[in-house]
Amino acid sequence: MKEQKPGIFESVKNGLVESISGTGDVVEAVVDTAASTAAGAIRATGRVGEAGASTIAHIARGVIHGAREVGGDLGSAAKGTVIGVLRGTKHTGDEALETIRHTSGQVIKSTVEIGGDVGEAAKGSVEGAIHGARELSLSAEEAAAAAATGAIDAAGRVGAAAGGQVRDALTGTISGVKVAAKEPFKHTDDTKHAKHTRTTKHGKHT
Repeated sequence: MKEQKPGIFESVKNGLVESISGTGDVVEAVVDTAASTAAGAIRATGRVGEAGASTIAHIARGVIHGAREVGGDLGSAAKGTVIGVLRGTKHTGDEALETIRHTSGQVIKSTVEIGGDVGEAAKGSVEGAIHGARELSLSAEEAAAAAATGAIDAAGRVGAAAGGQVRDALTGTISGVKVAAKEPFKHTDDTKHAKHTRTTKHGKHT
């Protein structure tokens, strides 16, 4: 199974390039590709946990790299990725919200890889989450918050500039929904504080 994962990235990227070149519709091509790949991978493994998370990471990466190759709009690619993964995994409730958060974060991570606009990708992810929520009868506000949280978290791990760009892009209302991430992310300071607390607690730091 481990050898299958790199194949997902290539399959998604190549399939998307061919599909976009044929139809020109980025969102539709991404949704179809992401949904079929996610569903197929889950059927093959019989699991949706760690294996599912890994599959989502490869799908997001394949989509973003494929979109760049054909000059596709990254916002549309991000939107289609979130919608497609939700359709393919068939997750509902809290599990769907976690899938949205994870997918959005992977979209941002992949966008950073290609030097793309993380703000554009983040906004597209939130649009996809809102669209997907309406298909699944989820709260659009909670779905938007999950996507925003995943995007801000991923961007914050890259650096302050990327984090600020994503926050700016997600300020206000998107697709008629006011976007509010669950909590602020301060990875550098929080990590240092956590390390200090652990070492002090064990008497190894003064």
